[in-house]
Amino acid sequence: MHKKLFIPGPTEVREDVLKKLSTPQIGHRSAEFQQLYSSIVEKLKKVLYTDNTIILSTSSGTGLMELATRNFIEKRALGTICGAFSDRWAKIAKANGKQIDSIEVEWGKHIPTEDIEKELSTGKYDCLLYTHNETSTGVRNPIEELAEVMKKFPDVIWCVDAVSSMGGDLLKLDELGVDFICTSTQKAFALPSGLAIGVLTDKAIQKSEQVPDKGYYFSVKTFMKYSERNQTPTTPAIPHLFALDYQLDRILDEGMENRYERHKQMAEFVRAWARQNFDLFPEPGYESVTLTTIANTRAISVADLNKQLAGRNKTISNGYGNLKEKTFRIAHMGDMTLDDIKELLNDIEEILQL
Repeated sequence: MHKKLFIPGPTEVREDVLKKLSTPQIGHRSAEFQQLYSSIVEKLKKVLYTDNTIILSTSSGTGLMELATRNFIEKRALGTICGAFSDRWAKIAKANGKQIDSIEVEWGKHIPTEDIEKELSTGKYDCLLYTHNETSTGVRNPIEELAEVMKKFPDVIWCVDAVSSMGGDLLKLDELGVDFICTSTQKAFALPSGLAIGVLTDKAIQKSEQVPDKGYYFSVKTFMKYSERNQTPTTPAIPHLFALDYQLDRILDEGMENRYERHKQMAEFVRAWARQNFDLFPEPGYESVTLTTIANTRAISVADLNKQLAGRNKTISNGYGNLKEKTFRIAHMGDMTLDDIKELLNDIEEILQL
């Protein structure tokens, strides 16, 4: 029996979306593929409020995080660490031989915009790595606030990890002025894992041309060469593209503003429940719209709770890394509804006798 996933990826995928994965294959250099690719790009531009370049990568979101470090750091990067995945991005930069310094805060805290401004004002950095939604802690960093500050630093390439927020939270990319942003399909887009989406500005593309030793698979230059033909550089996960094209129609039918409101409504409901029965882990005012990290103030066994939830065909996430058993995470992203959330929380209350 399938367990309904209330975890921050992979998320639940609707049956009609899954069926699109079985669409008969087409050649990735065919006219049919070019039409499919073009359709996806145009729909993504509407969902993300952008006229900038879209790239599709057969990889996890981490792959495009590596692309950012290989293509946009020439001099030195500034990392912003507030949890496991923002820390991973800094480690990826180092693993690719890049120079990087980091602002680091306690897990559960947000990255102060004024700290970023102070560091960038030194002129040492040509790239900023910024995690919008830290999946391990449930912190949503104030991207709208930072957008105003980044206007002061036109020579810095601003890279954003929106892996666990894009498609659920509202990101009007051209208004924000982000140079590069990435996500993967298995989270708020409510698709199977295996495909990543990136958006980059002309400024980012031009910067990548100056940076040597970008490799091949994640070279922006390689992506651009094929993007002009409505193709990918290498054979992509074609079944995923059929599903993505179909799911984008569903997202546009719902409307991105409405999709965001649905996510926000679910988030507010879970937060209220958490405050009543446990506590929230992220600092007030910086809670994620797509997942809630709950402080385990009752010292319950999260592993045992999940075993009992499995008997009801549901699963949540334990805390990540050193937060295991100290927190637990409930995702409310993708095609989940408030009724789904209410049913889950009712089950947890019955199991824990709250």
